[in-house]
Amino acid sequence: MNITVIGRGRVGGAGRGLAQMWTAAGHTVTTLDRDGGDAAGADVIIVAVPASAIAEALGKVTGLAGQVTIDTCNVFYGRPEGFSSLARHIKAITGGPTAKAFSTNFAALYGCVRHQLARPSNLFAADPKARTVTEQLSRDAGNDPVYVGFLDLGARLLEDGFAFTRAIAGDQGPCFSRYTGPEGL
Repeated sequence: MNITVIGRGRVGGAGRGLAQMWTAAGHTVTTLDRDGGDAAGADVIIVAVPASAIAEALGKVTGLAGQVTIDTCNVFYGRPEGFSSLARHIKAITGGPTAKAFSTNFAALYGCVRHQLARPSNLFAADPKARTVTEQLSRDAGNDPVYVGFLDLGARLLEDGFAFTRAIAGDQGPCFSRYTGPEGL
């Protein structure tokens, strides 16, 4: 799969982020920073920039043509006016099927994912046409995908739930989560 990651920080970065994990899984990954670039050859677009930089970063990318897009951004200071979630904002710009994923995982732990006794969960919400790709990329990054619903409701739940995840980390540091039935423990 051809993946273009917009953002070279801890989440998307080629050095230790999702780009590195997907390259190791056999995908072709191109990373762009906030200065933009061309995404015309991408099957999937990953948006991994600060929420306040979404419009500016995507505005500098050419070749956005309705590809599946995965929003990894977190809300720290509010959402753009008129959008129920960051994912809806991104979808309005890219025009393609969109998912919200990799936003409840701590990027500082990406290098440890494959060494866990049980695969951590990756909570995600998605448009139907983005679901299969998001599940595959979750598995390829060493996580078990956990679908929380359609984008319109699920993205907002994930964004609002991030405060809970950060509260837990405030006491014990960055951590993994696992959501499974009894057979998975």
